[in-house]
Amino acid sequence: MTKILVINSGSTSVKFQLFEASANTYEVIAKGLAERIGLEDSLLTISIRGKDKQVFKQALSNHEAALKIIIQALLDGAVKSLDEITAVGHRLGLGGEYFDKSVIIDKDVMSKIYDTVDFLPLHGKAFVLGIEAVSALLPQITQVATFDSAFHQTMPKEAYLYAIPSEQYEKHHIRRYGYHGTSHKYVAQEAAKLLGHSGKFISCHLGGGASITAIDNGKSVDTSMGFTPTSGILMGTRSGDIDPYIPLHIMKTQNKTADEVNAMLNKESGLYGLSGGYSDLRDIEARYLAGDEKAITAVDVLVHGILKYIGAFIAVLGGIDALIFTAGAGENSSFLRKKICDRLAYLGLNLNDEANRRRGEAAIISTADSKLAVLVIPTNEELMIARDTYNLTAGSAEEELTLTA
Repeated sequence: MTKILVINSGSTSVKFQLFEASANTYEVIAKGLAERIGLEDSLLTISIRGKDKQVFKQALSNHEAALKIIIQALLDGAVKSLDEITAVGHRLGLGGEYFDKSVIIDKDVMSKIYDTVDFLPLHGKAFVLGIEAVSALLPQITQVATFDSAFHQTMPKEAYLYAIPSEQYEKHHIRRYGYHGTSHKYVAQEAAKLLGHSGKFISCHLGGGASITAIDNGKSVDTSMGFTPTSGILMGTRSGDIDPYIPLHIMKTQNKTADEVNAMLNKESGLYGLSGGYSDLRDIEARYLAGDEKAITAVDVLVHGILKYIGAFIAVLGGIDALIFTAGAGENSSFLRKKICDRLAYLGLNLNDEANRRRGEAAIISTADSKLAVLVIPTNEELMIARDTYNLTAGSAEEELTLTA
């Protein structure tokens, strides 16, 4: 058995999981969250196998400080020595056209990662900070990068090109990249296991960030997010698709800068903008059921946008075998799933209302006679990262030892 640390860095947070891994088993022995990095009241929450959850309130000035306290907490109960940790796997957003799979991080890989940072205005720098922090604290350890965009590198040219002057793609690499690929890949694999076959799947990753992907026999052929994660369906605070002239119009007529408009589209729009200040679907659902008009409008716009992408992707795929729901709202909101599925009854979709109310497990929630299978699958991006990290590091080392023996 070997130990793999998985890091998911945000702008003011670091999520982590420590896996005990072998070729066929991945067991979480510790997990937690360092949050409010660089802000007041920062803290670390950690759960270690066999122990009560611990909360440490401590100033965390930057990501390196957060990693220090995470490492110390792991040493206090999860590992006896840092030598037990074989490698660190990182979630990164964009690998551009450089990467269609996870890779071991070296100087060349880092230079390519730095090339893509500006494409992700909200999280690009945060992903890099996690790598830099680990490099400073554990300079000898092997690090692996898993990219949200890698799964979507199988999209055909007609799906990823924008209808703008070709030099914008050829010289400046402006194209549809897609995100949440690690999640979409995971749930597609799990759906194939549950159904006993692969096929034409549409995966709906519906969380604070949200995207929909058309998957044909395990390969992404189209996805809703584009050059950046702002596009596609509306999200918690992101606008999703809008007329491209709208930002220019706002800048010209309201005297706003590009940075101000960018902040508005990423942090003040989506459900938050439509509902009057609520970005969490749980809050909006409660207000919807209480008759709040803005909440009702926000839900209606969200459902309409999701249906548009599902319909478009059915056409792209030439049919559909399964519809998959995942991520925060996708996994937990029976309310949202029912609203979407009721509108898809014309496809012969019959929802099993009792199954739809269950939470926390992978399940088929359509009836046995439904012409379209509907599944809820809790996503597990950390497990996918751990698998790739193991296979690139410990797994390859074990294979080499076996061959040598």
